[in-house]
Amino acid sequence: MPDARLCHRLDDVPAASWDALHDGRNPFVAHAFLAGLERHGCLRPDWGWTPRHLTLWQGDDLVAAAPGYLKDNSHGEFVFDHAWAHAYARHGLDYFPKWLCAVPYTPVTGPRLLARDPARCAGLLDAAVAMVGSDGLSSAHVNFHADDEVPAFTEDWLPRIDIQYHWRNDAGWRDFDDYLAAFDHKHRKNIRQERARVARSGVRLRVVEGADASEADLATMHGFYLQTFAEYGNHPALTLPFLRHLTETMPASLVLFLGERDGRAIAGALCLRGGDTLYGRYWGAIEQVPGLHFETCYYQGIDYCLRRGLTRFEPGAQGEHKLARGFLPAVVHSRHWIAQPSFRDALRGWCEQEAASIRSYAATLAAHSPFKHADPTARAAG
Repeated sequence: MPDARLCHRLDDVPAASWDALHDGRNPFVAHAFLAGLERHGCLRPDWGWTPRHLTLWQGDDLVAAAPGYLKDNSHGEFVFDHAWAHAYARHGLDYFPKWLCAVPYTPVTGPRLLARDPARCAGLLDAAVAMVGSDGLSSAHVNFHADDEVPAFTEDWLPRIDIQYHWRNDAGWRDFDDYLAAFDHKHRKNIRQERARVARSGVRLRVVEGADASEADLATMHGFYLQTFAEYGNHPALTLPFLRHLTETMPASLVLFLGERDGRAIAGALCLRGGDTLYGRYWGAIEQVPGLHFETCYYQGIDYCLRRGLTRFEPGAQGEHKLARGFLPAVVHSRHWIAQPSFRDALRGWCEQEAASIRSYAATLAAHSPFKHADPTARAAG
């Protein structure tokens, strides 16, 4: 039987052993990404993130792993369980600490149960449940897991779903004009007007990939990131040294879109690139230019995907305004194991009601597709 071990520092696991457990197409589960968050000050216990990665070993061979964190709040998770925590508190119980299997600050679907042999995934979940019991935790959670990991979960793991807005090139569009031709007249005209407005303002967009990013480019993008978080009163977790780390260890994964006018950058978006997908993560600006957010965060990313042969673009969580720009509703998944049986039973019905409401909402959204010809249920039925 494999030996389950908790790892409190990902640098204690050899990078080659960790990365051998996944196919490398999702940058967020790469050892360099996750270890970089720890190494460069992006994760702090006082922000609710204490690394507690779950690993399975056969002798000296790492056979399965799950990125995990001990959490004493729900900050930076994007699967909202505040109502659950409040219900626990009303009954005099502690919801925190809990264990979370996820990528910090990253609402991106991808592998969470890493294993060369899929049969090992169930062993990881058994080890997680055992850890919850031995450490007196309230629960274990696996957020934004991949669809092919569903068979590993038993019925005691409560399923939850949510809606995001994703772009997919299922139609084989060749370029942006080809893409626009698929829209109905109203939405096509609106997009052209938004892009023209930015062009008339004198802003030009520059694409910077990780290998070509200068120190000034990184510092500029990090400044935009800090600006956005300051405007919303949130903690900016990512550090400039972490961005430098990405250019050094994952240069092919980092993509920046910088909006410049008169030689000065005034806006930017930070993305990561996977095997066939571009992932939008952060945006910021120091000037308010009509349409610049849409150009920087959406249209530039779509154009990049079309030029580079990427078939998917996930621009981040939430935002109904994405629908009119060609990002259709997609269902994302999470699973939750609740130690308290009575709460588990009560929450099962709650999750079922939530899922029914979300699926109805997704179908309504999909029926308002901006495309001339579309199957309104194709991407909302996940």
